[in-house]
Amino acid sequence: MRRIRDLLRLKIAQGVSDRAIAGSLGLSKGTVGNYLMRFNQAGLSWPLPCELDDDSLELLLFPRPPMSSLSTRPVPDWAVMDRELRRHGVTRALLWEEYRTQSPDGFGYAWFCEHFDAWKGRVRPTMRQTHVGGEKIFVDFAGDTIDVIDPATGEVWAMKLFVAAMGASNYTYAEAVASEGLKDWILAHIRMFAFLGGVPKAVVPDNLKSAVIKADRFDPGLNRTYAEMAAHYGTAILPARPRKPRDKAKVEVAVQVAQRWILARLRNHRFFSLPALNVAIRRLLDELNMRVMRGYGASRADLFATLDRPNLQPLPFDPYVFARPI
Repeated sequence: MRRIRDLLRLKIAQGVSDRAIAGSLGLSKGTVGNYLMRFNQAGLSWPLPCELDDDSLELLLFPRPPMSSLSTRPVPDWAVMDRELRRHGVTRALLWEEYRTQSPDGFGYAWFCEHFDAWKGRVRPTMRQTHVGGEKIFVDFAGDTIDVIDPATGEVWAMKLFVAAMGASNYTYAEAVASEGLKDWILAHIRMFAFLGGVPKAVVPDNLKSAVIKADRFDPGLNRTYAEMAAHYGTAILPARPRKPRDKAKVEVAVQVAQRWILARLRNHRFFSLPALNVAIRRLLDELNMRVMRGYGASRADLFATLDRPNLQPLPFDPYVFARPI
């Protein structure tokens, strides 16, 4: 709805062309025309009334079918549709065909796609991208740190939180490490693969120095050790493109969740060793992965077991060994 409000402001208040609006808001020209048509059909005028909130605006632009129609024509479970789309080879057309097989008097394909897109627009932005099971894991460091106290000297060390999230299931891994340096970065990946029990087809990091030595949209230069580790596990490194926030939206949400679910809950605890801290993190991490997510109708662990885990590549016989040249 925020994007539609921006579209109306640009078109009506500022007289911007449909093509320019499409480029500015990241929409297709046809979508811009469709939203303007719905605006006119709803009998609305600009500026929109102050009391018209997003839910009311959505109902005016995307009116639901009459109750008499809904009573005889079943509506698909959109969370199930979204989950099925993450399976290899599953398309919207196939899901619609299966829906119509079960409900011969159900809605048409255009209605199916339109209302599925509307449902996705109401959930978190990361769900707007469809990630295939076992395909990608997104990795990054949280901005917040957590302290470990040296019991002998009382010196305080700020630990970094490494966070990873599977694309299809949002299954999350987190651990505290001493730094964002290459050694901690590589060892965190090795433990992450062991936690997953397999290897995704691709790892998507941000452009931090331990991963990428040359940030380039088309030909990023990977750290050699990082590339060697990826080759050992048979996975590809696909760094997020500079100035493309949607490339890393999945892990940014996972980092935010980890900071709130893990770091915030441990803020008043005192830890005197990194292993003790990671024991506490693992306990909270397991709770996080077992929680049922609103919008998905399942927990991260449930989705991982059905979507990601069966499609992971097997772990190599021996884990990668980090070693610096002498």
